[in-house]
Amino acid sequence: MSSLPTSPQQDSTDDLLERLDATVGVSVVRGKSFADLTTLRIGGTPRAVVEVTTPGAVATVVKAVVDAQVPWIVVGGGSNLVVAESPSVEELIAVHLMVRRPILDDPDDDESQLAPVMMDVHEGTVSCFGGVEWDALVAATVTSGLGGLECLSGIPGSVGATPVQNVGAYGVEVSSVLQRVLLTYCGDDEHEPGAQEWITPDALDLAYRYSNIKFTRRAVVTAVEFQLTPGGVSAPLRYGELARRLGVTPEESAQEGGARRPAAAVREAVLQLRHGKGMVLDENDHDTWSAGSFFTNPIIDADALPLIREAVRQRCDDDVAESMPAFPVGDRVKLSAAWLIDKSGLTKGWKVHAHAPASLSTKHTLALTNRGGASSADIVELAHAVQDHVRGVFGVSLEPEPVWVGF
Repeated sequence: MSSLPTSPQQDSTDDLLERLDATVGVSVVRGKSFADLTTLRIGGTPRAVVEVTTPGAVATVVKAVVDAQVPWIVVGGGSNLVVAESPSVEELIAVHLMVRRPILDDPDDDESQLAPVMMDVHEGTVSCFGGVEWDALVAATVTSGLGGLECLSGIPGSVGATPVQNVGAYGVEVSSVLQRVLLTYCGDDEHEPGAQEWITPDALDLAYRYSNIKFTRRAVVTAVEFQLTPGGVSAPLRYGELARRLGVTPEESAQEGGARRPAAAVREAVLQLRHGKGMVLDENDHDTWSAGSFFTNPIIDADALPLIREAVRQRCDDDVAESMPAFPVGDRVKLSAAWLIDKSGLTKGWKVHAHAPASLSTKHTLALTNRGGASSADIVELAHAVQDHVRGVFGVSLEPEPVWVGF
């Protein structure tokens, strides 16, 4: 029985994958789907998954796929991806940054300089490979007596994704502790494919859930360096719900520098809060089969605020309208996407129809969840329904936070 004919492009891609599979720090896996690689657990099966475990291997792989002009995508923890089941996805090479060894350096290990995480507990500097699981890094820094990342505990995904979208939670953004980022360039007028460079945060134009490499193919975040605080004390506690959980008084909050607590206690409190909202991964809890907060908090012009507040008053009542969360951001105002969804009438667990396999989380209205067996089309239908409803009720447009692939 003869095999099916293959195209020259397919043959050359197979040759490329064979060469990469023989590279130190690289493994090629076939048959693994994006449902296996993402926290939403949806998506088709790429041509191959190229697992990469060192910064040098990242440079080799990026140069190879760019030079070969094959379609590819970088995957870390997969917590910020919505991937379709489409023919274009089946042509992709998924470059998966990951680790297979203990993340901390071992003084007795001759190869400790290759450890995914290098930490100076006296100076507070931490350098980390982009493929390390984010919460594993947070746990390691807290255990080592460093403060600064504890409010970002429990966030799914990889270290490399955090500067790309300036990850933030509970009053802290990663930009506040970011010192340097190692980029592997994908090729432009100034950089050859695979070239690597350490840059400072100002070069990324960091803002709310934004960097200038988000939604681009300019570079891959390969390693990140943080400046943390020795002594085991947390970052200032600015988020009301977390501060109350930790017994912070209004007087403490008003003090110069804000209230602080032991980083370990803050981490524990954050994890409790996130568990209660279905925001910590658990394969047995469908509320965690999500991409986290699906919509960014909308930032509006200040002169639009009275109109939106009036729409809330018409939908709800005076007390609800006056209590609407609204935070100044320069000369604009940031609203709460979760609050708007809930007050629009789409409550926890809401579905497009009774038997839909996708719904809002039963614990938190900002998470769109796969209840088991959902497809990308089900998630897209739910997202559009939420956007249309909130826009129709309050006149506010919600923007998705995840990256969409294959649509």
